[in-house]
Amino acid sequence: MKPKRFNLKMRTRIAATVSAIVFFSVIMGSFLMINRMTEAYELELGKRVMAIGQSLAQSPTIQEGLAQAEGWRIIQPVAERVRLATDVEYVVVFDMEKKRYSHPLEDRIGLPFAGGDEGPALAEQSYVSKAQGVKGASIRAFVPVMDQEGATQIGVVVVGVLVPTFLQILWDYRADLYLSLLLGTIFGIVGAIWVANRIKLQMFNMEPLDIAHLLEEREAVIESIAEGIIVIDREERITVFNKQAARMMNISQNVIGKKIREVISDSRLPEVLKDGKPQYHQLRQINGTVILTNRVPIKFKGNILGAMSTFQDRTEVYQLAEQLTGVQKFIGALRAQNHEYLNKLHTIAGLIQLQRYEEVMDKILSFNREKEAETHFLTQRIKDYSISGLIMGKISHAREQGVELEVDPQTSLPVLPSNIKETDLLMVIGNLLENAIYAANRSNRKEKKVTFFIEGNEDGIEISVTDNGIGMTPEVLARVFDYGFTTKGDKGQGIGLYLVKQFIDLHGGEIFVDSQVNEGTRFDVILPGPDWET
Repeated sequence: MKPKRFNLKMRTRIAATVSAIVFFSVIMGSFLMINRMTEAYELELGKRVMAIGQSLAQSPTIQEGLAQAEGWRIIQPVAERVRLATDVEYVVVFDMEKKRYSHPLEDRIGLPFAGGDEGPALAEQSYVSKAQGVKGASIRAFVPVMDQEGATQIGVVVVGVLVPTFLQILWDYRADLYLSLLLGTIFGIVGAIWVANRIKLQMFNMEPLDIAHLLEEREAVIESIAEGIIVIDREERITVFNKQAARMMNISQNVIGKKIREVISDSRLPEVLKDGKPQYHQLRQINGTVILTNRVPIKFKGNILGAMSTFQDRTEVYQLAEQLTGVQKFIGALRAQNHEYLNKLHTIAGLIQLQRYEEVMDKILSFNREKEAETHFLTQRIKDYSISGLIMGKISHAREQGVELEVDPQTSLPVLPSNIKETDLLMVIGNLLENAIYAANRSNRKEKKVTFFIEGNEDGIEISVTDNGIGMTPEVLARVFDYGFTTKGDKGQGIGLYLVKQFIDLHGGEIFVDSQVNEGTRFDVILPGPDWET
């Protein structure tokens, strides 16, 4: 059986690690400081012994003594007095033959100086050197002695002082070292605990293992989502690029860490990153596929940390557009048509009960001629049955609302351009007619009327919808294509015209609106064919 692994909490590990770092940092800092102090102390000692040596070298007594055979008798007392007064280790004077004239040990007077580093001093050079002696390391100043005229060198003065070792200095400053260690350790522990608590708080009190599991779950969720996801940071570098995004963009290489514009040259994510304004339900065309994308800034405590884009193949999300404008309204129009037929059947049934048979025949023929004329005209002029069926349904729906929907006699749509799908055109026509019928119905006119015109072929399509309804104010007209803007007051509205504008812009088309309050509104749409798209 394997022993259980002892796992410390992150707070404990951080506190222990920081405390250890502070403790050893104080020790290393103290050693470095003492080493610097030793170097500075040696430099100061060198200046001191050099000053003493220069003073003795200029002394007439030393100069006079070096000129005599028994000059040591004059020099030795002077040198000893200076040594004791200045608390140096030794003062040695020797002539050009290296014969000593003074020494702390008198039995060495007359013997040759054997320091090994006196050569430059015999060549009239003053300097400081460090040597290792019997009593330890010492700092020595070598100063040449010139005769009274200053023209000829007659000897050398050597002043030396012992240098305390590193351990001696460490021992002398042990109290300060202990205090530094104590204070540093205390502040280190307190600071470590504070830092650990702050880090733990910023990590939502989660342990590293919990964070690792969370990241694994996050990666799994991101990769399992059917939508493409792209995330960039404040430097516009890609931090998330899931498989769906790579598939839709037809990108096989790893793009994490690259600038977004290096991967997608016309990306609009940097715009969101700059102004912090989200962009919802934007249509784009990538590799021949129309996608619906949302772009939102990523914020934390009011600061923008990045931006994210989620997008999906529009064919997969077209159900939303169908619910808002296409199939659902088409079905609603068919229901209105069915309701119209029921009303006519009720009228006929009533006439039969009244035994007004001639009027029954007239009504049946009249209804039949009216419907046959509408059906014949639309099916002959518009070859796409879904579009003609939608218009027929809208005619019935408008009639039910007390609005006359008139189709322009010049209407003609024998074929759709190859770049425009039937469902897209249903969405555009359905929205424009629905809004026109609504506007006409709200007016106070006796004759409420909507006129519809469409003409097109493989080169493009023109659409015109006119109503004599309530019209729009300049303020409403300025926002008519904004996402979520509506004057109907119902939830879920305000998306239809936004989608119409998105679709038209995506295909390089144009839409024009002319509206006057209480006069009516006219929408003109131009959709170019594939040869006109840029």
